[in-house]
Amino acid sequence: MKKTLKAAVALSVLAAPAYAANLENPLYMPKQGAMYSKTSVGLMYKIADDTTAMVNKGHDGATEFPIWRLHEDLGYGITDRLEAYAKVGYTHDGDIDRKGMHQGRVGLKYRAFETTDGFAWDVYADAHLGGVSPMSGSYGLNGFDYDNYSNGRWGFHAGTQVGKTWSKFTSAMFFEVLQTFGNDNNEIDISKSQLAPYVAMGVLPDEISVDLKSITEFNAGLKTFYQIDDRWSVGAGFTFKHHEDNGVEGLATSINGDQLVPYVVGGAMVNVPLNTIVSALETQLEDMNDGFDEYIISLSGSYQLTDATQVSLYGEYTFDDAHNGSQNGTDVKAELGVRVNVQF
Repeated sequence: MKKTLKAAVALSVLAAPAYAANLENPLYMPKQGAMYSKTSVGLMYKIADDTTAMVNKGHDGATEFPIWRLHEDLGYGITDRLEAYAKVGYTHDGDIDRKGMHQGRVGLKYRAFETTDGFAWDVYADAHLGGVSPMSGSYGLNGFDYDNYSNGRWGFHAGTQVGKTWSKFTSAMFFEVLQTFGNDNNEIDISKSQLAPYVAMGVLPDEISVDLKSITEFNAGLKTFYQIDDRWSVGAGFTFKHHEDNGVEGLATSINGDQLVPYVVGGAMVNVPLNTIVSALETQLEDMNDGFDEYIISLSGSYQLTDATQVSLYGEYTFDDAHNGSQNGTDVKAELGVRVNVQF
């Protein structure tokens, strides 16, 4: 009888699925001393929408393709419940000559609560690295043209995630807040703007910096995951991202604001202090009305090549709602890519 029982137990252990830790699972956390890397290469296709900013630039309805997107996520298990992580993203859009880091985060995630029946609660916080490089671009008669994807501001994310695993299925919800701090970490070419005559006169430099306002943004979403067998898994998700309007608080570059310069008032040319002209432009840009909301649907399929290496094919489609001053609104925005996950 004892031999029969032992054989049954051994058989049940052998028959149970022996899944490797899956990095696509939204509740994955590295064990103490373990490290992981998630490297993604994506190709995005966009059609610009018809916001006022896009119409003024003559870019409404224009196609942008190919847009190359690179992502790198790294994580290290300090303990079984505490993880250090870093996330970096880079975009190159040749059609509008815009390129640079679009994401930079370094922080900690802590598993505050976990039960034997699969429930988990995580809290996390990280530094927002938007200030690593200055926001750069040019301000012209048709508005602002971005050279990169940095907002030039430092800040932090604070977030939480709750989820549960039922056998092969996992679901998780998250919510996070991004707070950035206003500064003058920007480089704006004004040599082709309405201020160009004053640049030619030498009373204004051809490049200026402005003080940008602090902003608060937030993201929320749902992630699902299903482990088909010890090799194959699939995932799906929905994310909402709210991007706040930017605004200019003042000119950071030093000028001689009392200097008198020619200006047309009521059809007549008069001399006014340079500060009068600059202040009028600052008032115009106090609220740039460039915020937008994104609604992102994502799907993925993954194959475990070895216990340490996984390959995933992913796709995202984004619906958005952009304010009139935004240059980020689209009629179509789709991305397809490949991700390679490695555990060390």
